[in-house]
Amino acid sequence: MLLQALSQWFSGHERVRVLAHLAFVAAEMPVIAIALSATYGGAIRRSLPPVRALLACVFVAGALGLVFGAALFWIGQYYPNVRLHPSPEPSLPRTLLYGFTYAQLQAGLWTLAFVLPFAIDDARMRALEAEQLRSAAELARLRANLEPHFLLNTLNAIAGLVGEDPREARKLIACLGDLLRDALTDDDEMQALDEQIAWLQRYAAILQARHGEALRFEWRISAEVRGALLPRLLLQPLVENAVKHGALCRRGGGVVIVSATIASRPSAIVCTVEDNGPGAPDIEVRSGAFGLHAVRKRLELRYTGATLRLESSSQGTRSIVEFPHHALSGLAREAEGTVH
Repeated sequence: MLLQALSQWFSGHERVRVLAHLAFVAAEMPVIAIALSATYGGAIRRSLPPVRALLACVFVAGALGLVFGAALFWIGQYYPNVRLHPSPEPSLPRTLLYGFTYAQLQAGLWTLAFVLPFAIDDARMRALEAEQLRSAAELARLRANLEPHFLLNTLNAIAGLVGEDPREARKLIACLGDLLRDALTDDDEMQALDEQIAWLQRYAAILQARHGEALRFEWRISAEVRGALLPRLLLQPLVENAVKHGALCRRGGGVVIVSATIASRPSAIVCTVEDNGPGAPDIEVRSGAFGLHAVRKRLELRYTGATLRLESSSQGTRSIVEFPHHALSGLAREAEGTVH
């Protein structure tokens, strides 16, 4: 609008009319902006559909434009120099159309300045909420993925130990109770790595009690990464796959090694679950693939740059999860500052 006024100013238009035009716009614009803001706020409070809210704003802007156009026509009756065009007889329809048109133009500018940023921010927040819901749903599926036959086999193992080794049976019952309590708790989505390792060690104790000498676990967790935040139950599907499809398939006894450390180049936290099984070239499509898919999907939802890769050979299989170090540091600060 200012550029248009400047072009009229320097192109020989009557300067009084140019100034009158600017005064008209300067008076009309704040009134329309305030009225549209109030109308839009009312539409939001009443949960009006977008089309109805848009039509309400167009109607309000048009009505105000007609009012200002009528005021300009009335002023032009007494001060001919402020008329839009130097005509002997001012035209009311033309003046009303001028006011209506400029009101709609200003409504468009108001929409770009206020509604569009709000809409973009609202869409971003909805996308974040959708990601959080998807992550929560997948966490629920992972918790439900503690297979019923695992519980049944564990109870059978406990029943077999009651007469032979009551102390081991009591230990197994305690591990199972802790395992279920921690798995089913409605705690935060994020969990410190040392807490997740403690949960996995109870899980491993039950597996070892079930399989005896056929299964052994090793834990290699660096002290500097124990406070890192991971999604709850993130590593459980990897451990379960390593036991079921790796260690238990090794004659003479299998080993599962769980490790976590910091890689220097690039700076990242690396969690590895390794077994000494016969290897599985079709690891991506075997029956445990749901767990691998869930882990990969949760990484995509939670982090930028986190990866899950699998390495398999005749000597065993490794599941490697890498988190950017800065991402985990940021999550830790967020957890401390917001008690997430």
